[in-house]
Amino acid sequence: MTQAEPMTAPGPPGQPESGSALMATYAPPPVTIVRGEGVYAFDADGRAYLDFIGGIAVAATGHCHPRVVEAIREQAGRLLHISNLYGIEQQRELARRLAAKVGPGYRAFFCNSGAEANEAAIKLARRWGSRAGVGQGTLVCADGSFHGRTLATLAATGQPKYRKGFEPIPAGFKHVPFGDAEALADSITPDVCAVLLEPIQGEGGVRVPPPGYLRAVRELCDARGVLLVLDEVQTGMGRTGRFLACEHEGVRPDIVTLAKALGSGVPIGACLASERAASAFEPGTHGSTFGGNPLSCAAALATLDVIEDEGLAENAAEVGAHLRARLTELGARSPGLVREVRGEGLLIGVELGRPAAKDLVRALLPRGVLANATSERVLRLAPPLTLTAAHADAFVEALEAAARELAPVTPSTC
Repeated sequence: MTQAEPMTAPGPPGQPESGSALMATYAPPPVTIVRGEGVYAFDADGRAYLDFIGGIAVAATGHCHPRVVEAIREQAGRLLHISNLYGIEQQRELARRLAAKVGPGYRAFFCNSGAEANEAAIKLARRWGSRAGVGQGTLVCADGSFHGRTLATLAATGQPKYRKGFEPIPAGFKHVPFGDAEALADSITPDVCAVLLEPIQGEGGVRVPPPGYLRAVRELCDARGVLLVLDEVQTGMGRTGRFLACEHEGVRPDIVTLAKALGSGVPIGACLASERAASAFEPGTHGSTFGGNPLSCAAALATLDVIEDEGLAENAAEVGAHLRARLTELGARSPGLVREVRGEGLLIGVELGRPAAKDLVRALLPRGVLANATSERVLRLAPPLTLTAAHADAFVEALEAAARELAPVTPSTC
């Protein structure tokens, strides 16, 4: 890996990149990436970066895995799009493969993103409740959650900062503390039809609930007769060491959503539901022009093949444990730098001793590392599941060096 040179400082937040015709929905980029290979991304000058964010948990199979690239190339030469008015063989096979992973009797609806998958889940839960006479369309969600940027998924998201300026927000959502089963039980009132949760909160700072929490939620939903909807957009596809994060507690949801890593970078999302929930959708009740098109499904099928054949979920568990151990060791040496290491598999949150996360992200860049901060105190790590222990070690060394560059005054600060 070649070391990158320092980048020009980006412009102020909220301002478009100089000369760009793009809306300023993102901060000016510190670097432009033009190529990817395995765990590395490359800029226009050929500099290599160890990618510890993976397109935000998207590049699970690594950048441009040959089997995924070949599947896309072959499908692009046959058929890109035909509409869901007609049968699509790749879509049927992908639904079968995913249902086999989730559980017997599950059915799939395909869309283009995690937000769309969660929109489908919300609509399905409400329609099921309406038909079954359960609740009045209200969903219970968690504080600190993130479910997308459409209006309904913003309403479900338990972070008010994302809703600011977009009012009025759709009604029918209420929020309770994440990981608190007693508060959740109190919130399941007669107007509720479903509970919507992330097994681990990704955008919220890689927050892991207490052991037994998901099992308790499953039991509560069963006892109260409401649906359990799990957003596995970020945690699914082997990232936590199991295909779904809920498998760590032996929980099976009524509805589960996937996206991000599902297509290795080709946009695709999926909403899978048990037979009793899925039956609430009928022809005309929901749809998507591009959802489940032949190209995205071919990419997803190849992604599943790679994850299964190369044991990437198992690798995520092994290398993730190694990385967390190394980061914990770093915290013992530098308690002012690392306060807590949390997560599962290769979805890891590093809580810092002071608000320096964004500074560290910038300091890592010239050292050839791409990282991400979900807040001023938390680094989120979601690298490709092909990561090795050597790559993990290289990241920890770069993080320690970057922290030293930020000129600590004492050993207890970073």
